[in-house]
Amino acid sequence: MNLKNIITHGMLVAAMMIFGSVSADTVAITPDLKKFEGVVNGEKITIVRNQDADNQISPTFSRTSRPCPPFCIQPATLAPGVETIAELEVIDYIQKMSEGDDSILLIDSRSPDWVARGTIPGAVNLPWTKLNPARGADPISIGEIMVEQFGVQEMEGLWDYRDAKTLVMFCNGMWCGQSPNNIKSLLRFGYPADKIKWYRGGMQDWEMLGLSTIKP
Repeated sequence: MNLKNIITHGMLVAAMMIFGSVSADTVAITPDLKKFEGVVNGEKITIVRNQDADNQISPTFSRTSRPCPPFCIQPATLAPGVETIAELEVIDYIQKMSEGDDSILLIDSRSPDWVARGTIPGAVNLPWTKLNPARGADPISIGEIMVEQFGVQEMEGLWDYRDAKTLVMFCNGMWCGQSPNNIKSLLRFGYPADKIKWYRGGMQDWEMLGLSTIKP
């Protein structure tokens, strides 16, 4: 290879590194975490960031001006005692679930039509209407969710939350009211605030970071 070809080859490699393709695992989640693999709810899941340097967020989450109401900006703190978390904390909870911790439940609070477009691996869908009496949820069905999914015990008409699961809840993002609605409903039922975690960034931030999604 002559000098001219060496220079041309070097320039091409540099251009690819700066502007174009990236090699596998170049876009890590953190410096110490390239990707996460595990089994949650009996299914093998993988969480990794998109490795395409030219990848862009889907049009679904690129809109900036949805009408408010109902798409109003949510506060950073939703309610006293409810912790607001971000992506790394969500992944940490998913990792704990994959290691056998059944005291955690990752909940997508969106309506099924939204979930069908993609959700966070390891999440189960509990549409916000299922806990909202104003939207037709009846006491019996709410009670079944509390006992069968959340680990709450019913004792003589009262709720016992001592063994209740830690619920990690999300929806479409900081402009979405579906997970806040679920959380506020649970708080009204007496669910302990410290057992509720809110991923405010939701699917918009998750996809903006190129993190893996799955379609149920």
